[in-house]
Amino acid sequence: MRAIRVASAALLGVSALAMTAPAAQAQGDNSGFWATVRPTTVEPGEHVRLRATGCEQSVTVSSGVFDTVTIPRWRTTAWARVDRDARRGAVYEVSFYCGTFWQSVDLTIAGGRPDRPDRPDRPEHPEHGVRAGEGGTLAGLDLKEIGLGAALITAALGTAYHLSRRRTDEHGS
Repeated sequence: MRAIRVASAALLGVSALAMTAPAAQAQGDNSGFWATVRPTTVEPGEHVRLRATGCEQSVTVSSGVFDTVTIPRWRTTAWARVDRDARRGAVYEVSFYCGTFWQSVDLTIAGGRPDRPDRPDRPEHPEHGVRAGEGGTLAGLDLKEIGLGAALITAALGTAYHLSRRRTDEHGS
C-alpha cells in the first residue's frame, strides 16, 4: 500500500513539473533561424549564395543590391546576382525574413575603400551580435512566473510528502 502512495506522490510532482514546462518553453524564441551570404565580398554582377536554415516556411531575402529572392520551404539555399551597377566599396544589408523572424547579413562590394553610405548612423564595429533569438538560460527572465512555478512545485511536493508521512504514522509504521 505504501508503494502506491509513494508512486502517487511522485506522479503528482512530475505532473506539476510537466504543467510548468509549456509556459517556460513559450517564453523564449526557439526558432533556430539562421542565415548566411557567401561570399561576403563580391564584384558587381557576380552571384551570391543565400542560405537560411531553421525555418519551416519559405524565406524571403531582400537587399538594395539584388532583386528579392524566395527560398522555398523545402530548400535551404538560393542564388542571387548582384547588380552590375552596385557601388564599389559599399556595404549592403541583406535581410532574411522567416515569418515574424528576421536576420540581416552584410554584403560588401569589392573594390574601393569600404564605407557605409547607405547606413551612416551604423557604427563601424557593431555593438551587438545577430538578433537570432533570446538564447541563454536567463533570456526573458520573468521573476513572477519563476516564483509562481517554484511555489506550485513546492506546494505539490510538500503536500505529497505530508500525505505520505501522515498515512505512515496512522498505521504505526
